[in-house]
Amino acid sequence: MIPARDESATIARCLSSVTAAAARIDLPVCIVVAADGCLDDTVAIARAFAGVEVVELESSNVGAARAAGSRRALELGADWLANTDADSVVPENWLEVQVALAAEGAAVVVGTVRPDFDDLSERQREAWLDVHIPGHPNGHVHGANLGIRAAEYVAAGGYSSMPEHEDVDLVARLIRHGRSIATDTAEVITSGRTVGRTPGGYARYLREDLLRLVPRT
Repeated sequence: MIPARDESATIARCLSSVTAAAARIDLPVCIVVAADGCLDDTVAIARAFAGVEVVELESSNVGAARAAGSRRALELGADWLANTDADSVVPENWLEVQVALAAEGAAVVVGTVRPDFDDLSERQREAWLDVHIPGHPNGHVHGANLGIRAAEYVAAGGYSSMPEHEDVDLVARLIRHGRSIATDTAEVITSGRTVGRTPGGYARYLREDLLRLVPRT
């Protein structure tokens, strides 16, 4: 499930990566894009991909968009909700890893996210590498790399209509209903842009919070 708002520059690359990941598993996969108030060509680009469902809404609210996309996926019979973002690229083993962990009993899979280093300054790249250790999932919740068992999603009440941090809010409720596993074996690459779709999202983290974690030398 992929929320998108004016992501014509990135949605094709995202959908290409998700399609490639879907081809690696022997299970039916429906890709749902929740296009929220898009004024560009996001919808047309998404609909050009075979097997992609597009849900259009006018909420200007990422929580509502994720809820609408998840609702459509459930209507289509999904028993696992794999989430990413329209400005992200998933690895080919993305769904393989989530399916395997689900088979081991995971109700929630919290995956790692790395910004596209080409979008960062040298100091940002150095700061990110200083605070992220390969092979050690930090457990931070990112909607760009999140898997959820459908039954637990419903039991937890689904995504709330929040303008940001809807993923963190949902996972806090989900862990009361089932086992959560953090992994870095299927890391998602996301945009390193510093102006995002919400004021306090990942773009703000890269622009402000990340550099505060590492003192100037």
